[in-house]
Amino acid sequence: MTTTTTHPSRRRIGVRIAAAALATATATLAALAPSAVAAGPAVTPTGSVDLRPELNAMVEQGGSTAALAEVRDHGRVTWRGAAGTADLDTGQPTRADGRFRIASVTKSFVSTVTLQLVGEGRIGLDDPIEHYLPGTVPNGDHITVRQLLNHTSGLHDYLGDPRVRSNTEAGNREFLATGRWIEYTPQQLLVIGTAMPPYFPPGQGWHYSNTNYVVVGMLIEKVTGRSWREEVADRIIRPLGLRHTSLPTTSTAIPGPHAHGYFKFPEGPGDVTRLSPTIADAAGAGISTTDDLNRFHAALFGGTLLAPAQLAEMTTTVRIPGLSGGEYGLGMARYDLSCGQFWGHTGEIPGYSTAMFGTRDGSRQVALSYNEYDKSDSDKSDRLYQAFLGKALCGETSG
Repeated sequence: MTTTTTHPSRRRIGVRIAAAALATATATLAALAPSAVAAGPAVTPTGSVDLRPELNAMVEQGGSTAALAEVRDHGRVTWRGAAGTADLDTGQPTRADGRFRIASVTKSFVSTVTLQLVGEGRIGLDDPIEHYLPGTVPNGDHITVRQLLNHTSGLHDYLGDPRVRSNTEAGNREFLATGRWIEYTPQQLLVIGTAMPPYFPPGQGWHYSNTNYVVVGMLIEKVTGRSWREEVADRIIRPLGLRHTSLPTTSTAIPGPHAHGYFKFPEGPGDVTRLSPTIADAAGAGISTTDDLNRFHAALFGGTLLAPAQLAEMTTTVRIPGLSGGEYGLGMARYDLSCGQFWGHTGEIPGYSTAMFGTRDGSRQVALSYNEYDKSDSDKSDRLYQAFLGKALCGETSG
């Protein structure tokens, strides 16, 4: 498994903060049937912005087989739509209520639980991880919980090991055939990451690393005696009624309606929808819908999930080197756009890319899932992505 680690030159609404798991494959849309670019049902209340042209363009011109999104304003859905084909074999259209792998957006859920435990006095943000997981993390007496959450620990990303996943055509073929079925333990992922040299001494730089959140998942289990999945479910998913959000352990399937994800090969698409979530663990194993993501974001920034002190910690940011207009907090990133500041996270895993953004006061949210297929013109696909989110976040809203 592999992911495209953060590259500041790729500025999708600031940056595609790096994937929780694997990167999607490059391809072309030339072989897709016409139904692949047909818009699905949309919800557009009077007076709200119409995002159908931008969503359609992500499929027709931007290299995705499917895309779906929802916009909320003050708790009300103001736009919801879908474009493209959910299954290239059957031609089934994409559903706006479909489920998808949220990849690194999982980190926002995991960070929220960690901060709840901070508020309960069970974890100290500036405590060394050695205090909680003795002998587990190399140099753990100098790496704090905060540094794990904001990616300043220096721990190497386990996805940087080409033996885990190589993002080449040969690597994609290997992953499709065998790699996606491999089951990893968190301890194995940590060993892979820490076998590589750290990026920098703790606290002396910033580098996105999924290894950080594997450790955070282990921390949650150590402190509570229950897995990070159980804690996220009991503290966030069930209380908020996020009925379509799940955190699979070993199941390779996506439950419910969903668009398939693909690698593009010269002979045609390779369906990569099913994969072992253990390759992502607490860094990105989640599955959700645009509706559930927007409700989670609204509850988080509306003060339902975190006390003001912990939400202030989450939104205390560090600079992302090489990136203008974006900084990283604790499992949340801040993006500065022409119309203001927005908070959220992005994620990628083979076949699926996700974006979740909203305002600091919790009044407006946008969630987007798209199934990237053709990365041959990344500049163009980035422009179309930015056009959608720019209009969704800064465009006219319903009154």
